[in-house]
Amino acid sequence: MPLVIVFTGVVFLLILITVARINAFISFTLVCIYVGLMMGLPLETTVEAIKKGMGDTLGLLVLILGFGSMLGKLVADSGAAQKITQTLVATFGLKKIHWALMLTGFIVGIPMFYSVGFVILVPIVFTVAASTGLPLIFVGLPMLASLSVTHGYLPPHPAPTAIAGMFEADMGKTMLYGLLVAIPAIIVAGPVLSPRFKNIKATPLKEFTGQTILEESKLPSTFTSIITALMPVILIGLSSLAAPFINPDTAIYPFVMGIGDPVIAMLLSVLFAIYALAIRRGKKMKTVMDDMVQAISSIAMILLILAGAGGLKEVLVASGISDYLGELLSQSGMSPLILAWLIAAVIRVSVGSATVAGMTAAGIVLPLVSNPGVSPELMVLAIGSGSLMLSHVNDGGFWLFKEYFNISVKETFLTWTVMETTISIVGLLVILVINNFV
Repeated sequence: MPLVIVFTGVVFLLILITVARINAFISFTLVCIYVGLMMGLPLETTVEAIKKGMGDTLGLLVLILGFGSMLGKLVADSGAAQKITQTLVATFGLKKIHWALMLTGFIVGIPMFYSVGFVILVPIVFTVAASTGLPLIFVGLPMLASLSVTHGYLPPHPAPTAIAGMFEADMGKTMLYGLLVAIPAIIVAGPVLSPRFKNIKATPLKEFTGQTILEESKLPSTFTSIITALMPVILIGLSSLAAPFINPDTAIYPFVMGIGDPVIAMLLSVLFAIYALAIRRGKKMKTVMDDMVQAISSIAMILLILAGAGGLKEVLVASGISDYLGELLSQSGMSPLILAWLIAAVIRVSVGSATVAGMTAAGIVLPLVSNPGVSPELMVLAIGSGSLMLSHVNDGGFWLFKEYFNISVKETFLTWTVMETTISIVGLLVILVINNFV
């Protein structure tokens, strides 16, 4: 009976989001109540479980995603993203320009949410393609592959951060393993794959090519731009690498551990960006703070969706379904990593949203994380990988790509969908390889 309730709950969620077109947060809340009541929990207990799950999820995410959105806004508005693109394109040259744009997407994609990074970077791609005469898909796909990978695999992006918290995964290890997975996935889905699409002609609409490109004199330096964008990764990575070599009894140990805390790392990165990308370059503090308010308002719905998924997780735990599913899934004989990837992939294909797919799958496979020999960090990445699988017409990213590049639905399947599927499959394969060494 619990398995039937979970199955019908997931189907109910998919119907509410895809057929009834009800907001994902409302849909999650309705499914939470349905699952709780069907499992015999009193309504009051169900609501308490929802509140606890939402509170536990948002406790970490409000800080990290809030600071992350601020950092992304500063990187975008200051011209740092533009500067990184120009520098890498000039360094790599015409023959390897798609590699340069891949790196741009990766560096800029770490602090910037996918949709924001897409809107900011695609017009730059259009400019590069027009000035070089190279096919637009060939130039742009590697950058978009990088943006997609950072969105699916790496903190401080919403789903990886939330799932890492849910699984009690070490954030530093999650990021380091995520980088190991991200690099081959980006290379295969970007520079290796994009030359196959040179014959697809994309002619972007004029309204998408009119973004203002800042004058060179108004751009920050290359060093400042790259350091600011990568600072969260640098701080968390350095802390994770240095901690094993420092005596815990020394005075420096708490400092090293402190800068590696995701919240502190994001806060320090934002403070540095405010000074380096805004105040030092003559921007008034009031203007900067107004920009921060705009940045925060853009993530409100993302936070609510993640909270709803956290509520569902807690209802599964409180009702006993989580333990039941854990025992059942453990008996399947399938690798927990493959199982996590598969569940996330099925939900992704059904509902479209990578964030919803990742969070829902995480709630289902949560009991498996406590099994001996299972790495919670790799489970986070397996779910992130599955949540990118087979993007199609129910995914907003599919239509964003189609409309900006002005290609047919068939061509979008041949390019965008193939790219996303490649990222997902390569990611899983690399995760399985890493699992043999950790």
